Amino acid sequence: MEIVLRALVMFTFLWIVTRASGKATLGELSTFQLVLYVVLGDLVQQGVTGQDYSVTGAILAVSVFALATATLSWAQQRWPRLRPVVHGSPIIVVSDGEPQHGAMKAERLCIDDLYEAAREKGIERLEQVRLAVLEADGRISFFTREGQQS
Repeated sequence: MEIVLRALVMFTFLWIVTRASGKATLGELSTFQLVLYVVLGDLVQQGVTGQDYSVTGAILAVSVFALATATLSWAQQRWPRLRPVVHGSPIIVVSDGEPQHGAMKAERLCIDDLYEAAREKGIERLEQVRLAVLEADGRISFFTREGQQS
């Protein structure tokens, strides 16, 4: 039973950490961040299982994480108001060619990252953008004035 409680505590902690890290961070990980998350996984394993290196302990810990993930998914379908809390919500970062600096600052999205994402979609200048939305998964959707969607 101790492994179940440890797994639930670590699941909650990891959920909070990933939500707090921001959408832009989750959208594209640097090499360092990827290594950090892999190491974090090992540290979490030690914290969840303690000194229990049994197969049963590992199966129990993974099962708790899977069940908690499925429960969150079910809960956000059952109660739509919970979805922005669990999954996040899209944020407008460019409106009529003007970067929304307040929204970008809140999401820790720098202007250089916005320009890079626009260039990847073939957009030369932000003045061409009617609307840009930072999606909950960290991607940026661009809607240009010509009606083209990227």
